[in-house]
Amino acid sequence: MAAAAGGGACPGTSSSEAGKSSLCQGCPNQSLCASGAAGGPDPAIQEVKDKMKMVKHKILVLSGKGGVGKSTFSSHLAHGLAEDETKQVALLDIDICGPSIPKMMGLEGEQVHQSGSGWSPVYVDDNLAVMSIGFLLNSPDDAVIWRGPKKNGMIKQFLRDVDWGELDYLIIDTPPGTSDEHLSIVQYLRAAQIDGAVIITTPQEVSLQDVRKEINFCHKVKLPIIGVIENMSGFICPKCKNESQIFPPTTGGAEKMCQDFNITLLGKVPLDPQIGKSCDRGKSFLSEVPDSLATTSYRKIIQRIREYCDMHLSQEGKDA
Repeated sequence: MAAAAGGGACPGTSSSEAGKSSLCQGCPNQSLCASGAAGGPDPAIQEVKDKMKMVKHKILVLSGKGGVGKSTFSSHLAHGLAEDETKQVALLDIDICGPSIPKMMGLEGEQVHQSGSGWSPVYVDDNLAVMSIGFLLNSPDDAVIWRGPKKNGMIKQFLRDVDWGELDYLIIDTPPGTSDEHLSIVQYLRAAQIDGAVIITTPQEVSLQDVRKEINFCHKVKLPIIGVIENMSGFICPKCKNESQIFPPTTGGAEKMCQDFNITLLGKVPLDPQIGKSCDRGKSFLSEVPDSLATTSYRKIIQRIREYCDMHLSQEGKDA
């Protein structure tokens, strides 16, 4: 349902005037609404639900602000969970306009192949699969200039048509904000039971004010919040070991915000220049720099997320 082309209010998909009103002239969804198809439930919701029965845990990674390290954390969460070779892990990149996961996972230039069972994801290891629109572009420099309905269609395809197989964890890396991609992923996965969202921020107020919007979004769409991670939380000099606050928490940082909203602070990850270097090389920082304080923080956070998911699965079993 789009805003009416003439500037007036859209009559709505359930109205007898849907697609027929003069207000509908020029709307890209006019023919769909006029046919009556727009008012019914999207059949893809049930199709995605059936597909997701093979996925134990579904985790969204969100941020209010861009550039706070959301995709960096998503990639390291995937690497960390996949270190247990008995677990099958997948990372889905739905940042349609800024797909950075192929680069971070060392998969630039890889392509998606289609088989009788759907699109085949690209594998980092035998137990770590990745899917991104970045694999469908001719060049990593190509711009994706799409409106909401086309983004929605691509996310639907990723969830319904990718041959994920049986998974223990599906991590979904989202773009910043509370836009089309977020509404689509929640719509399609709500019936399939999302474990919850991990929200990434940095300590300064300019980031926190957008994260508060993200938290309110989660509350409005009834998306559980696993917790918040404060990225770039101080910098420890590798030589003198003194700590500096590159982004000072002028309003108390993520810790104060989590107290205000009564949500969990999963942990704080300090700045480490090696994190960016590992991502640029498409390597796991966790294995490349195992003794870093940032690695220790990542591992504690990943363990807390793992424990949350186990508890969520146990609760689902009781409710069933």
